[in-house]
Amino acid sequence: MTDEAAPEARVRKYLTTHGLAFTGHSHPPVYTCEEAERLVPQLDGMRTKNLFLRDRKGKRHFLVVARPDQMVDLKALSNEIESTRLSMASSERLQKYLGITPGAVSVLALLHDEDCAVEVIVDESIWSAQRILCHPMVNTSTFALSLESLRRIFELTGHDYRILALPERESV
Repeated sequence: MTDEAAPEARVRKYLTTHGLAFTGHSHPPVYTCEEAERLVPQLDGMRTKNLFLRDRKGKRHFLVVARPDQMVDLKALSNEIESTRLSMASSERLQKYLGITPGAVSVLALLHDEDCAVEVIVDESIWSAQRILCHPMVNTSTFALSLESLRRIFELTGHDYRILALPERESV
């Protein structure tokens, strides 16, 4: 098994071991929502965009799950969740807290966050979908999970989550 395939294989094993239904699809590497739209086949489920954020002092970290077309207003979000100013976290923090590299950010990376140091925020539109699409910690594959499987992952990993109507920036 190649190093790149190892994270996906671990996720597959985890999901299977816990009886969580999913389907997986391989595709060329994608780094942006636009590339995913072009290169990932049409799958049954809502596409997601994941933002890994930190507060101003780097004491709190957040995984925000949004629709790909959402332009999240980080200032308004920080006020809503009672945090200091939010910004994108570095690739070093991404590796430290979620064990992944940029381009592979996913709710499935919470499997690496054994200390539950990352706070999870899910947009309410995602939460109303029957199935969501996410990377299995690599950007060369997409998994489709039921919302019930996602709830179960949060439960199994011990992660609390918040469902919010994410504030959006005005388009320019």
